[in-house]
Amino acid sequence: MTDNADLIVGIDAGTSVMKAVAFTLSGRQVASSSVRNAYHTAEDGAVTQSLEQTWLDCITALRELGDKVENLAGRTVAMAVTAQGDGTWLVGRGNKPVSDAWLWLDARAAPTVERLASSNADRRRFEATGTGLNTCQQGAQLAHMDANYRDLLDGAEAAMHCKDWLYLNLTGIRATDPSEVSFTFGNFRTRQYDDGVLDALGLSHRRALLPDVIEGTETTHPLTSDAAQASGLRAGTPVCLGYVDMVMSALGAGVRSQGRNAAVSAIGSTGVHLLAKPVNEVMLNSERTGYVIALPIPGVVTQVQTNMGATINLDWLLQTGADLLGEFGTDVGLGDMIARVDGWFAASRPGNIVYHPYISEAGERGPFVNARARANFSGLSSRHRFPDLVRAVVEGLGMATRDCYAAMGHLPGELRVSGGAARSRALRNTLGAAVGGAVRVSSREEAGAAGASMMAAVAIGAYPTMDDCIEDWVTPQLGAAERPSSADTERMERLFAAYADIRRGIAPAWDILAAR
Repeated sequence: MTDNADLIVGIDAGTSVMKAVAFTLSGRQVASSSVRNAYHTAEDGAVTQSLEQTWLDCITALRELGDKVENLAGRTVAMAVTAQGDGTWLVGRGNKPVSDAWLWLDARAAPTVERLASSNADRRRFEATGTGLNTCQQGAQLAHMDANYRDLLDGAEAAMHCKDWLYLNLTGIRATDPSEVSFTFGNFRTRQYDDGVLDALGLSHRRALLPDVIEGTETTHPLTSDAAQASGLRAGTPVCLGYVDMVMSALGAGVRSQGRNAAVSAIGSTGVHLLAKPVNEVMLNSERTGYVIALPIPGVVTQVQTNMGATINLDWLLQTGADLLGEFGTDVGLGDMIARVDGWFAASRPGNIVYHPYISEAGERGPFVNARARANFSGLSSRHRFPDLVRAVVEGLGMATRDCYAAMGHLPGELRVSGGAARSRALRNTLGAAVGGAVRVSSREEAGAAGASMMAAVAIGAYPTMDDCIEDWVTPQLGAAERPSSADTERMERLFAAYADIRRGIAPAWDILAAR
């Protein structure tokens, strides 16, 4: 390490994009690089990704970052890695892949999830993990493999997650972190594996596959000479194993600031809603949905609910409009339509249309689970026009957000928002009115890589605590508070009462519509 070492390199391995980002020790983003990676789908519901290619993509991203930052190797004081959560990345003898990874998108474990979720033991599992059972999770996938693909598990020595696989290649250490453990095989109160959870999943005999748990803010391992040669960085550079990308992004976007817990909603194709709270304030819902995921702050976790579809609802409506215009010879791109959303919203009359944003073919998973759930408009009349439908869809996203926070116990007093949709004033105002609180936009570009890099900054002693780091890395990135009007809040309160009643009442119709 040289005297001018002043950068932390954060790696964020998403499902389709691998990113490497350089930050100063005070949190300023210096440069970033990204590499498109690929996954493969099959008709049986399989969605897989190559372990070898994922590592090569990581190396490529680091090399490209080195091309952008002069003397990156000499300036890098630490590295950190986060990645897509859930899924199963099996490693065997010699740390070689056993097969391609089963991603969080993989649906093959569905029958196993139905079997396990209907058992009496699942209540005990849920009370320990705070997390609803679904096909995304490694626990469900391992249980399905154990019943149907035993040769895979018999040939494996470790069941890892994506970031664990990258950490293994960077450091030679098999390990995982408290966040993945707390919601998959463990207890969110202890952040350790839980024998009762393993028993509920029928995986007690596969306990040896689970790697050791390390806390990245306290423990790092040096970059190996092989990884250094491949990446262009220096052997011995401390590497931090971050938490899962969901909470790293929330940490970077402001789920906690000024020593206080807050809420973050990432509004993208899907909606991810996270509420930080002390462990003893976690409220588990009767539907057994959502996640409880540890934060790298002692005694603090995030409670999480996710919508299968957020902005894809708007994309659908706007694309329908663009298609219709195309029939009359007017070629309008989706981007042009999106640019008009705030104008259409302003032109509409606040009315009584309620939209349920369950446009995803996979139905809904938060705050309830129903693969047959579908989108619908209620309250239409002959006076309504296209701008009114745009307003209804935007308001539907707001009410889905409220539905998720209500399932976590209470509505946040202030909501931090990230994602491209946060640029829409109409959406920001609607979200604030829906939850009855102020909205602040996080301008942090690469929140996931930033969250992991913040852990590395604490691990190497650049900051004594995570809260100290947050004051430099997060708080300055938060915009001014935007407060909804009392009239908008009252109207959304009224609409939400109808939204909740319709959602509960229409469920039997989804079963009829899904019948073959």
